[in-house]
Amino acid sequence: MLRFAPSPTSDMLIGDLRVAIFNYMVAQQRGEPFIIRIEDTDKKRNIEGKDTEILQILEKFALKHDAVFHQSEHLNIHQTLAVRLLEEGKAFVCTCTPGQIEAEKEAAKTNKTAYRYSGRCCNTDKEELEKLKEGNVPFVIRIKKPEHDIVNHDLVKGEIVTTPNEVDSFVILRADGTPTCNFACACDDMLSNITLIIRGEEHLCDTPKQKYIQEQLGYEEETVYAHLPALLNAEGRKMSIKEDGSSVKWLFEQGFIPDAIANYLILLGNKTPEEIFTVPEALAWFDLEKISSSPAKFDIERLRFINRKHLERMDDKRLSLVFGFADAEIGKLAKLYLEEDATLNELETKIKAIFSAKDFDGEWGEQMRVLQKIIADAPMIATFDEFESYMMQASGLKGEAFSKPLKILLTGAGYGPELSDIYPYIKSYLLEVIS
Repeated sequence: MLRFAPSPTSDMLIGDLRVAIFNYMVAQQRGEPFIIRIEDTDKKRNIEGKDTEILQILEKFALKHDAVFHQSEHLNIHQTLAVRLLEEGKAFVCTCTPGQIEAEKEAAKTNKTAYRYSGRCCNTDKEELEKLKEGNVPFVIRIKKPEHDIVNHDLVKGEIVTTPNEVDSFVILRADGTPTCNFACACDDMLSNITLIIRGEEHLCDTPKQKYIQEQLGYEEETVYAHLPALLNAEGRKMSIKEDGSSVKWLFEQGFIPDAIANYLILLGNKTPEEIFTVPEALAWFDLEKISSSPAKFDIERLRFINRKHLERMDDKRLSLVFGFADAEIGKLAKLYLEEDATLNELETKIKAIFSAKDFDGEWGEQMRVLQKIIADAPMIATFDEFESYMMQASGLKGEAFSKPLKILLTGAGYGPELSDIYPYIKSYLLEVIS
C-alpha cells in the first residue's frame, strides 16, 4: 500500500503535490491501494478547512484514492503503543521541564555542538508513570536511544547510515498525551502496512527515527523509502512557502491547469520519452528509480510553455466553458491567442475584451461608431473577405482609418490575431461583440 500524508497547516505546496502524484502513479503501476492520511496531530498549527481543500485539489488532478483518514482518529492506538514501549523497557518517562531542555539546547549552541538529550531521566521505569499521574506532574515519554546504526537503502538517495547519537532518545508522546509526528507516522505506516514511502527529502532526518520506532514495536515488514530532491527557485535556493509558484492554489489562481502542472512536476529531475503528456499517459513509462537525486529548478516560463501546449490540446467546447460559453467556436477563438498567451487568465482577458462594451472615446471612436451602425444593419455575411469588402464599401473608410477601428470594435484591442482568423468564430455573435 502507498500513502500521501499531507498536513492541514498551510496551502498545499507544489512539492507536496509532486509527492502525491508519484505515490498515485506507483500505486497504479503496482495495482496497490493508495490512501490519504491527514496528519492533524499538531492541533495548534492546524487550519480549519485545509483538509477539505487538500482533498479538493487531489480531485482536480484526478488522483483517486481508496481511503481517507485523519491521524487524530488513531490517538488511542498511538497512546497504547507508546505505553507498551514503556512497559517493555524500550521507552522511559521524562519529567525534564521545557526550561531545562531549552537551557541544554542553548549550551549546545554555545559549544557549537548538536543538541542531544542529557539522559537525565533515562533510568525511570513504568512504575514512575503512576506516581507522576497521581501527583499531576507533567511528563513526556521518550524512546530509548538505539544501540546500533540505522541503515536506510533509499531508492533515490542511496544508502544512508544514521548513528545512535544522531537518533538520540527522542519524545514519542507529548505532555498533553498526543503523539509526536514521527511516532504517529511510524505507527500509522505500520498499521496500514505501507510498503513504499515516497516523500520529500526534508523528511530524510525523520526516516531513521521512524524505522527505529517500528523496529522497537516488533514490526518486521520491510518498508522502502524514496526521498525526492528539493525544488529550487529561479535563484537556485530552496523554494519558500511564501514564494509565488510554491502554492498549488496560487498556480490555479494564475490560470494554470491541472494537466500542465502535473506534466511539469513529473518532468522535473526526470528523463521522459516526451515532453507533453498526461498522468495516465506517463503510467506507461514512469520509473521512480530514474528520478535524479539532485535538486530541480522550478522554472515558471517552462511551466507556461507546457500549459500552452495543454491548452492547445484541450477540447474546444470544454475550453469555452471557462469563459461562460458552451460553444466549440469560442474555444477555437481562444486558441488563436495562444501564440502570445499561456494561461486561462490571459485567454479570458482577451475573450472578455471581445465581448465587453467598447470604448468609443479613443482616437478611432468616430470611425468605430460608423462601423458599428453598418454592422448592426448588415445581413449575415459568411466569409471575412466578403465582410471586409461590404464594410469598406458601406463606410467609405480606407487603409488604417478602416482596419484600426474595425479591429478595436471587434476585439477590444488594436493588436492580436488577424481579423480574417477571428471573424469565423465571432460572426454569429457580431451584434453582441459591437455593443
